[in-house]
Amino acid sequence: MKIRHFPFVASIVFAVIIPFLPLILWSFSTRYHYPALLPQEFGIRGWMYVLDTARGQIAAGIYESFTLALVTTLISLVFGLPAGRALGLYDFPGKKLASLLLMLPVIVPPLSVTMGLHLWFIRLELVETFAGVVLIHLTFCLPYTIFVFWGVFSDYDPDFEDQARSLGASPSHVVFKIMLPMVLPGVVVAALFSFLLSWSQYLSTLIIGGGKMLTLPILLFSLMDSGDRPIAGAVCLIFILPAFLALIATTKSLGHQSLKGMH
Repeated sequence: MKIRHFPFVASIVFAVIIPFLPLILWSFSTRYHYPALLPQEFGIRGWMYVLDTARGQIAAGIYESFTLALVTTLISLVFGLPAGRALGLYDFPGKKLASLLLMLPVIVPPLSVTMGLHLWFIRLELVETFAGVVLIHLTFCLPYTIFVFWGVFSDYDPDFEDQARSLGASPSHVVFKIMLPMVLPGVVVAALFSFLLSWSQYLSTLIIGGGKMLTLPILLFSLMDSGDRPIAGAVCLIFILPAFLALIATTKSLGHQSLKGMH
């Protein structure tokens, strides 16, 4: 990294990290009272509670959140890619209406969307089920996934696929050897959006899950209400960890793709 770029990079890192410093201090404190800038006493009680496998509540919440987010992401990619391809490559009657319908879950307040679907989910016996929570998460995640792929395929050249077919490539080879490598950065970004949106869902999970799906956000809100800040701080740091890991993985993936494109 060049010296002249260091202040700019350092300022970005500082701006990203500084909001999380209070959480780090809370998680390693045993006594921390206003208006003190630093904790009066340090300790690891919060982290001991989080890492205590005998309770298992936090571990179960992480597993529940990760499973929901992973399933939601996979389904979003499976349905979002062909939908985004169709919207990006073709003009057809009803395209503007389709884009408007996709925008509704994004622009309408999540509480209104969730409460509007709650009655239907009750009639379909999807309330308090894993499938029901996945479906309500898809309501918010799938539109973003489709919009990402829509943008990707707007700049996509299908002539490469035609050339592969003319050389005898099978449909599966066209998909896995031609299309997917070319749209891989879009797949990574769409997966990132979908996973993080599902991972952070609180209100929709609480309403449709009926309190039986104890994900990490639900546990985090209950800990914040309890007033036990050391434990809440430690859980908050665990909660934001996937976002940092996804950001690093995405940056590396997109960086490698950019270098390949330059070569």
